[in-house]
Amino acid sequence: MTARRVWAVCRKEFRHILRDPRSLVMALVLPLVMMLLFGVALNLDLDRIPTVVYDADRSAQSRDLVQAFRGSRFFDIRESALDYPMLERAIDSNRALIGIAIPVGYAERVASSGAADVQVIVDGSDSNTASIALGYAESVIQAYALRLGAQSLNQGAGLELEIPVETRVRIWYNNTLESKNYVVPGLIAVILMIVASLLTSLTVAREWETGTMEQLLATPLLPGELVLGKMLAFFAVGVADTIMAVLTGIYLFEVPFQGDVLLLAVSSGVFLCGTLFWGIYLSSLAQNQLMAFQMGMASSFLPAFLLSGFIYVIDSMPPAIQWITRLFPARYFVTIIRAIFQKGVGLEVLWLELLLLTVYSVTVFLLAARALRRRTV
Repeated sequence: MTARRVWAVCRKEFRHILRDPRSLVMALVLPLVMMLLFGVALNLDLDRIPTVVYDADRSAQSRDLVQAFRGSRFFDIRESALDYPMLERAIDSNRALIGIAIPVGYAERVASSGAADVQVIVDGSDSNTASIALGYAESVIQAYALRLGAQSLNQGAGLELEIPVETRVRIWYNNTLESKNYVVPGLIAVILMIVASLLTSLTVAREWETGTMEQLLATPLLPGELVLGKMLAFFAVGVADTIMAVLTGIYLFEVPFQGDVLLLAVSSGVFLCGTLFWGIYLSSLAQNQLMAFQMGMASSFLPAFLLSGFIYVIDSMPPAIQWITRLFPARYFVTIIRAIFQKGVGLEVLWLELLLLTVYSVTVFLLAARALRRRTV
């Protein structure tokens, strides 16, 4: 393998990229469009929950409880129901996600025993959202009940209520609890996986369809030199996409960056090499560009979204699926880029993920060269 022949293939492929405006637009504009769309649309924050309240007691204590919900940033009281059927219709018609029903005699039971029931009705169609909304509602009710108990004790005995255990919460890495700080770094990895594999998945198949592959075979090029040269041409485009995506995340979405730029550059480069080699490998196996595109989409889009930990937590998946996720490089790069962005950790923590990405890149390069060698024999 000689650097001169690799560089010749790289220049040839880069000229093809510049001469094809559609590929160039897809390579440079598509990542930015995906970053803007998904970065805005994928919002996992749950606040201003549509809420309907049915206050059957209509006492000072019940009004204070309703006011506690109004004062929370997690609830948005849209309407006050006059009866249970009205509350149920609000939830059935999707005007509200959660309903708070305060029964008759709430104030009397609070005054006599210090305990009273409050009914919380949650739309459980989305179980994850419902469980989070229920937790928020329970925290508001418990905080209000504790305040009532303290007031009752102070008035009855002139004593102050002392809490035996005081919880002090300290949030690391994402102290504002904004989902964009978690979503956007993972989105960068997913976009690079999709775009890189789709770009190179067409390159060898296009050579066979246009008849230029026969001309390349007449040269002393080795399969490894051809694969490496094609990868380097698209690597330059991938680097531009990476820089654009990272800058968009930092300056447009204002995601804090805590880590080392050099480690991010090295890990991104290794990840790009692996995904570009994977696209070339698929292109070497496919019979035409359509098949290569379909194979590239199926092997990059779905795993990157579903099996990388980008949206769904891998630890909550079935054990068999957790093992399958180990086969996809997006899982390791999502872990790396999130750790660099949010935690600022270095190679002493991320060395295993970086090593696995390197092994993946080398393995796919050998597979691509072998597949191309078989087709040329």
